Amino acid sequence: MKKKFLAAILAGLFTVGSFSISDAATREEISAIKVTTASDFKYWNEDSPTLKKIVDFVEDVTNPASKNFIPIGDRIATFDMDGTFYCETAPIYFQEAMFFYRALEDKNFNAPKEMVNFAKKIKPKVYNKTGLTPAENQQYFKYLTKAYTGMTDEEYRAYVRNFMQTNEDGFTNLKRGEAFYLPMVEIISYLTENNFDVYIDSACGVSTTREIVGDIFPIRYDRILGSDFVYTSTGMGKDVPSKHFFDRHKEKIIISGEPINENAKTVKIFSIMNQIGKKPVLAFGNSSGDTSMFEYTLTNDKYRSEAFYVLCDDTERELGKPARAEKEKALSEKRGYNTISMKNDWKTIYGDNVKVEK
Repeated sequence: MKKKFLAAILAGLFTVGSFSISDAATREEISAIKVTTASDFKYWNEDSPTLKKIVDFVEDVTNPASKNFIPIGDRIATFDMDGTFYCETAPIYFQEAMFFYRALEDKNFNAPKEMVNFAKKIKPKVYNKTGLTPAENQQYFKYLTKAYTGMTDEEYRAYVRNFMQTNEDGFTNLKRGEAFYLPMVEIISYLTENNFDVYIDSACGVSTTREIVGDIFPIRYDRILGSDFVYTSTGMGKDVPSKHFFDRHKEKIIISGEPINENAKTVKIFSIMNQIGKKPVLAFGNSSGDTSMFEYTLTNDKYRSEAFYVLCDDTERELGKPARAEKEKALSEKRGYNTISMKNDWKTIYGDNVKVEK
């Protein structure tokens, strides 16, 4: 069955459901967004106080005459992905939607019976937000990785790329691979054009994140941090990885199926320390999973620093959560974070042809 699946990928025959032609901005159009100066912004409301603060910050710290000047190389900006510049609420995360497809719909995958039964049981709860039991949550977390046991990283990433062609739930005219917040794409472009080193520090799987972001941003793959698969070798057996000799002629590196090493909350700080080696001066996120990254950024006593919290407060153009947004706004005021309101700061989110399904 696995060989059949791989052959389908290589032959370009693998499909993941039907989808209509999207009227959202294409990946090519999104990747072409370029913002160098304040006058280049198109997707933010002109009177947005948050945009003004971001522009003021960039103009200040890139001005050699300013006391707040930050040299190139120290202009580090970190971004969460889901809910910060990419759709999070439709109505579940990309990796969750892909798991349900794999377990319940993928004809090229012979899912274990217990996985199928579990997916059928919890899918209504997950989509309707009625909550899982602690035991269900634990099992769900394990299956999000176990469903891809035995795949190489290349095979997994090919799977992600194909799933990106499917429609986002809850919206019209929007594919999963196009579900980027256009105003935030502008911010990332603006920063890179002004010689900031932009990193993505996400709780999403790093291989998944790299494929979703792909050719959208001018960000090198080694600047994309995320949750890590636990890998093994087809010839490792009971060897300890640090003691095992990998024979390229006989072995492949594959996904072990063990639970992913989650890059969330304070672990995001450790990722910054281990993989960047410098404190950020800007951090952007959208949930409690990002607040540790905010706090760490604001401890930068060498340079001026700011943190920005994206609020999911738009119920007309997004599957917003106003009650949650109000709590996060209050938290931001208390902790000294700036807020970005989807509802009030942005002219559009995905493009005007994308509508919330009623």
